[in-house]
Amino acid sequence: MSIDEKKTVDASPKYEAGVAEEGEIINVSGHAQELDRSFGVLSVCAVGIISNNAWGAGGGTLVIALYNGGGPGVLYGLLAAAFFYAFICLGLAELASAIPSSANVYHWASVTGGPKYGRVLSWYGGWFNGIAWVFGAAAVTLPGANVAIAVYALYHPEYVPERWHVFIAYLGITAIDGSLVLFGQKYLARAASACGMLCMLIVFISTMVCAIMPSRTGAGYATNSFVWSDFQNLTGWSSNGFVFLMGMLNGAFTVGTPDGVCHMCEEMPNPRVNVPKGIAAQIIIGLLSTFCFFTAILYSITSLDDVFATNIVSLPLAAIYQQATRSNAGTTALLILFLVNFLITIPGCQVVCGRMLWTLARDDATPASHWLRKVSPRWKNPFNAQLVVIAGILVLGCVYIGSATAFNAIVGSFAIMTTLSYLSALLPHLLTGRRNIRPGPFWMPSPWGEIALGIASTYIIVFNVIYCFPFSMPVTALGMNYASVMVGGITILLTGWYLWKRKHGYIGPQVALDARDDIVVGIVGGGKSEEEGRRRSLLS
Repeated sequence: MSIDEKKTVDASPKYEAGVAEEGEIINVSGHAQELDRSFGVLSVCAVGIISNNAWGAGGGTLVIALYNGGGPGVLYGLLAAAFFYAFICLGLAELASAIPSSANVYHWASVTGGPKYGRVLSWYGGWFNGIAWVFGAAAVTLPGANVAIAVYALYHPEYVPERWHVFIAYLGITAIDGSLVLFGQKYLARAASACGMLCMLIVFISTMVCAIMPSRTGAGYATNSFVWSDFQNLTGWSSNGFVFLMGMLNGAFTVGTPDGVCHMCEEMPNPRVNVPKGIAAQIIIGLLSTFCFFTAILYSITSLDDVFATNIVSLPLAAIYQQATRSNAGTTALLILFLVNFLITIPGCQVVCGRMLWTLARDDATPASHWLRKVSPRWKNPFNAQLVVIAGILVLGCVYIGSATAFNAIVGSFAIMTTLSYLSALLPHLLTGRRNIRPGPFWMPSPWGEIALGIASTYIIVFNVIYCFPFSMPVTALGMNYASVMVGGITILLTGWYLWKRKHGYIGPQVALDARDDIVVGIVGGGKSEEEGRRRSLLS
């Protein structure tokens, strides 16, 4: 496949870009450069930290791992999940370095899959990724709402929480953070750096308090065996090994967003180098901070039964804080820090959601794509796409009012759908011997690249099946794992939409492989057909 010669002019030293004859800057995605490249290396790494929010996400869903192994299930499940996600990170970093597009897996799959399969792979990869991030944003907003209710419940023992109470807090958090994302684009880069550092400060304070307070209050610590070796299977499944594998879901939810930084490719200079750095910072910092936090709170537990039996909403972490501090004041302080952590990290998830929907709309892959693809000249962001995903997050909160089981199915499908989106790009990359990609600055040498991609793809295929098994035995309607139903239903809907859309103008991603980050590729004329004719589609 040849790539047409395209005229460029001198590059700007800051952005390594030029200006085409018509004044349009075209980046590697094949689209006009519409967003300011305001994120530096530090703010990129900060985006990775806050979009992942590893210790907060893991702390909010800790009960999953506690049921699936107790202390060892929590710690070793985190390490095992991080081990496999490290290989996923390597594969994504290699692709981001070669094709730095904000659409990431959506564009990458169109290239790695080749002309024959690229369009359909990118369709599912892009949509799975976009929907999963909306699910993830809803999933991390709920623990924040639970914290707000838990603080009230601490001082009102007679209080009986209702799901609609949690929804009110959920609504407030989403509205506050959504407003920051919608109207604060020019402050996002600086705010991201500050929030990333504040997030690390909060986890440090929380870890140190839980590590020190039990000795000061006389409560004492849990035994070493409880933390490191006493495997507790509370699920009803007979095989401890299988239970441990299922419990890795909490670890996957904790570190499972390595593509978060990649969605900012078009908002940073030199993304071919900076994005792999951001991915590395995200998983390394997320793993280390979460492992230290988990270790500290496990040693704080003096009664696991009390943690499971807590009436402080559905947040066992609050009961652990109580056992660590032995005071309502200390517990409240830690919970407020936990809430602040969510308030400053949820915008990262919302930004990623909006950017993914925007990139899909640019290629006419969404309903109302002409409206969704617009970048607001006033707010300097894809305002319409961002507004839609915030509305979607609010709708998912309404689902929680009607059925906690349905909402849990949404949360459980997050790790499955994100990894399926990664698989759409990584597996074809492996099966084609990586020959469809022009190497970027970060490129794994053979055979290590193939080994990393093989381990990543195998993990995704095997564990996505495991994560669909029921959480406990015997199976009940309320205790059933409906993640497979959720993913299957979404797949059917996407298939129907694709079959219709491919006959009504959808041609797939437009990728300019001869562009260096945002080097200009000239476009002549303003009509859609002329634009498609001048840009090189990898699927044609």
